[in-house]
Order: sequence, then C-alpha cells, then structure tokens
Amino acid sequence: VQLQASGGGAVQAGGSLRLSCAASGRTFDNSDMGWFRQAPGKEREFVAAQRGHARGTYYADSVKGRFTISRDNAKNTVFLQMNSLKPEDTAVYYCAAQRGRMALSGLYQSGTYAYWGQGTQVTVSS
Repeated sequence: VQLQASGGGAVQAGGSLRLSCAASGRTFDNSDMGWFRQAPGKEREFVAAQRGHARGTYYADSVKGRFTISRDNAKNTVFLQMNSLKPEDTAVYYCAAQRGRMALSGLYQSGTYAYWGQGTQVTVSS
C-alpha cells in the first residue's frame, strides 16, 4: 500500500494550493482519511479528516473555513484544498489513511493511522 502526496509549493499569504494524495495497493473508499502537518521544531498536528464514504469531515480550528478535505473514490485520491493561506500554515503536509473506520477521537491522533504518504512541503510567505 502506498500513499503519494503532491501539490505542495511556495505561495504568498492569501494564496491557494490543492494537495492530492493518490493511494495504490488497495481502495480506501470505506476508510477514514486524514491530513496532518509538521512545521520545523514542532510536533505533527492534525489538519483535517474525512470519514469513509465521505460521511463526515473534521478540521482543526486553525484551518476551519479555509481548508476543505474531499475525495474521489474513482481515482482513489484524497484532496486538501487550502485557501487564504497564512505564513503559519508553512509545514510539511502528510496524508494518512486508516484500514477502515475508527472511533471519532482517533481521527485527530496521528498514531492511529496505518498508512502514510511521504509528505509535501507547503511554504507561505508574508
């Protein structure tokens, strides 16, 4: 099983980026999927998650209203649309997948995810 993240880059504050996470090796349409990020010197933190079959989306307070997680099951791909980017959004972004559906609290914890992508750098300048 592989998760391949892409779409990162450098943008100015207020700009937008769309991250993609393409999965291979199995389908994830019934699995919970998430995005996390890690800034230099900081711990990895939860950004967004979506339940399997798109039954519910969840966001960190810091990105709520600016970021949107979605998926295309036909392409086995999860997206993170990031708008109104701020310098504090600068980090390496990771996609992650569960084997299936988990308890709600687990969506927010990186240690509960079974599969991880390699990360994609997002840099937002002021």
